[in-house]
Amino acid sequence: MRRAGQLLLVLVLVRAAAAPAAPPTEDVFRRFADAVLQIRVTERESGAKAVVGSGFYADADGRIVTNYHVVAKAVLYPDRYVVERIDRQGGTETVSLEAIYAVHDLAVVRGPSRARVVISLAGATPVQGARLYAMGNPLDLGLSIVEGTYNGLLQHSLYQRLHLTGPLNPGMSGGPTLTERGALVGVNVRSAGDQVSFLVPATFARGVIEQARRRPEAPPSWIDVVREQLFAHQEAYFATLLAVDPIPTVTMEGFVLPGKLAPFLRCWGDAERDETDAYDVVAQECASDDYAFVSDRLLSGVVRYRHHVLTTTELNAFQLHALASEHFGEHYGSYFGDEEEVTAFVCRPRLLRHGDVSMKAAVCLRGYRRLPGLYDAVLRVVVLGSGDRVAESAVALSGVSTATVEHVVRRYLGVIGRAP
Repeated sequence: MRRAGQLLLVLVLVRAAAAPAAPPTEDVFRRFADAVLQIRVTERESGAKAVVGSGFYADADGRIVTNYHVVAKAVLYPDRYVVERIDRQGGTETVSLEAIYAVHDLAVVRGPSRARVVISLAGATPVQGARLYAMGNPLDLGLSIVEGTYNGLLQHSLYQRLHLTGPLNPGMSGGPTLTERGALVGVNVRSAGDQVSFLVPATFARGVIEQARRRPEAPPSWIDVVREQLFAHQEAYFATLLAVDPIPTVTMEGFVLPGKLAPFLRCWGDAERDETDAYDVVAQECASDDYAFVSDRLLSGVVRYRHHVLTTTELNAFQLHALASEHFGEHYGSYFGDEEEVTAFVCRPRLLRHGDVSMKAAVCLRGYRRLPGLYDAVLRVVVLGSGDRVAESAVALSGVSTATVEHVVRRYLGVIGRAP
C-alpha cells in the first residue's frame, strides 16, 4: 500500500513537471502589460500627434516614468503642446509634469487615474548575458515586448547607460526593461541600430520619482528647471574633462597637440597618402558618447575635437598655408537647429603666439533662444610650422556657458606647440 502511494506521488510529480509552463516573454507581458502606457505629445490646435513614446506606472498614485525627450516639446513650448497617456484599452487622459531629470533623460507625468499595476523601482543588476524584456509602443503599432541580452555598463560614458543587445524601436522610449521576475533594470532611452540599444539605470528612475513626491507643486517654468540642470551638467562634465594636469598630448608630424583628455572619450586616427595629391594628411579625432537631450535638434555636453597635419614636398609655403586656410574655413561639429531655437554663429578671429609657435584662431558662438546662457561653440586654429608642414585643429562644444568656452579654449591652446 505504501509502495502504491509512493508510485502515485511520483506519477503526480512527473505530470506536474511535464506540464508546459508559460514562456517567460508571454508571462512578463501578461503580468505587466497594464502598467505600460503610450505617452503622446499632441499639438493643441490641430490635435495632431507630434511625438509618440512610452511610459510606465511607478507607484499606485498614478505617477508615470518616461523619457524627458518624449515630453520635451511640451516643456519647451507649453502653449503649443499637451501630453497625454493612453492605456491598453484606449483610454486617454491629459497628464501634467511632476519632475524632470534632463541630464539622465527622465521625466515623471501624472494624470487623474490611479494605477492598477505598478512596476517596482527596486531595481536589479543582472549578470552579463542575462535575458531581459523591453516593453513599449514601437512605431505607434501598439504595446509590444521584445527580448534582449544585458551587456553591462557603457565603457565610454561619463553618465551611466546600460547596454542592451536587442531592438528598441522609435516609440519604445520611456518604456521599462525587466528581468523575468519583473524587476526593473532600466528605462528604454535610445538605439544605435543593429540591436545595439541603451537604458537609463533603474536607480535614476527611483531618483526622479522621489523628486516628484517631494515637490509640492509645479515650478513657475519647467524650462528654467531644465536650464538649471543643463548648467550644472555641463559645469561638472567639463570640470572632469579638464581636471587632469598636465593635459595629455599627442605628437603628430612634429606638432604637439591635445591628446585623449579623459577615459570616456573615444579617439581614432588615420593617414591619407595618395600619390595623386601634392600633400599627405595625418588625422586624429576624439569625441564623447555623452550628451544631455535639449530638443530634437539640440544637445548639451557634447565635446568633439580633431587634428589634421598636412605635409608636402611639392607645395611652397604660400600654397600650403592657403590649403590650411581652406580647412580652417570648414564648418566643424554636428550642429542643427533653426532660427526659432538658436541664433546665428558669430566668430571672432585672432592671431596668437604661444612660445615659438604662431597660430591663427577663431572662436564662434551661437546662443540657445529658449535657454539663455547656453551656447554652441567652435574653436578653429591653424598652427604654422616649417615650410613643408602645417597643423589644423578644431573643437566643437554644445550647450555650454561662455565661462566653459573660455576655460576650454585657454587650456586647449595652451598645450599646442612644436616637438623638441
